[in-house]
Amino acid sequence: YQALRSATKTVGQHLKPGTLVVIESTVAPGTTNKIVQPILESESGLKAGVDFLLACAPERVMPGKLLYNLVNLDRVIGGINEESTRAAVELYRHIVKGELYPVDALTAEVVKTTENAYRDVQIAFANEIALLCENIGVDVYTVRELVNKSPHRDMHLPGAGVGGHCLPKDSWLLAFGARGKHQPKLLSIAREINDGMPRHMAELCESALEAADRRVYGSKVTVLGMAYLEDSDDTRNSPAFTFIKALEVLGAQPTVHDPYVDNVDGVEIVKDLDEAITGSDCIALVTAHSQYRELDLDHIRQLMRTPVIVDGRKVFDKDECLKKGFIFRGIGRS
Repeated sequence: YQALRSATKTVGQHLKPGTLVVIESTVAPGTTNKIVQPILESESGLKAGVDFLLACAPERVMPGKLLYNLVNLDRVIGGINEESTRAAVELYRHIVKGELYPVDALTAEVVKTTENAYRDVQIAFANEIALLCENIGVDVYTVRELVNKSPHRDMHLPGAGVGGHCLPKDSWLLAFGARGKHQPKLLSIAREINDGMPRHMAELCESALEAADRRVYGSKVTVLGMAYLEDSDDTRNSPAFTFIKALEVLGAQPTVHDPYVDNVDGVEIVKDLDEAITGSDCIALVTAHSQYRELDLDHIRQLMRTPVIVDGRKVFDKDECLKKGFIFRGIGRS
């Protein structure tokens, strides 16, 4: 919380009586009361809930939808006391068209971290079933489609990993807020599963290359997608980072392409797709950018040295790939 503490300290140094302070960041349960409030009081010499008001109103934004989500989505707003909650609700009535749900600060923090932990667990379940399907010879996407035809079922999509600013950390924030009182088991297991998917992608590459009578060591692997989100340039906590490192540990030579991302965190991005694919022994798709859905299989087959495709997002048609002479592997694909 270095950034939060620093920002809170600065706010506290300039805090005036009657001010309303709102925390929109996703924080561990208890942060508003136990970290933010004491810093503000210490720096300002004022008393929270008496001289100034303090509330937590976690944001619900996404890359590419920031303004829309800010205005239209419902919000949970929790103050450290009733007056703080009322003042924060009145403030957000001028901004938000969605419903406003007044609670206390601790509840607001738990709601937001639980929202993201819930999604993380849902994805982990899909990934677990995908791994199971791979090993018993069933296509997870057929399973998912038919499961979701049952009432009240909404199985998520499996994939090459979970990224972004929120999901990889918010389960830990929720667990941290309960430290000393309760140790969640499911949240850590879900994180372990999702964190392991990029490494599983590397294992699929190794398996596919072996099927092509080629060792992974020294093989050129073209990684399609560096961003964690399709048609985005956002690389925060992208599973591509872990996947690339896993390939390097195996001795492969990864070449990375992404139409939206420039060189990032020591990873060189090849902007020309044909250049990235030429001489490749394996194409490994990590991010489902729209451009990749339009790839000409005949064209990329001619450019590659070894016709291997590993699909982490169900972008490629498996039957079409096999028909074109590719060795194919995919997350959850039989």
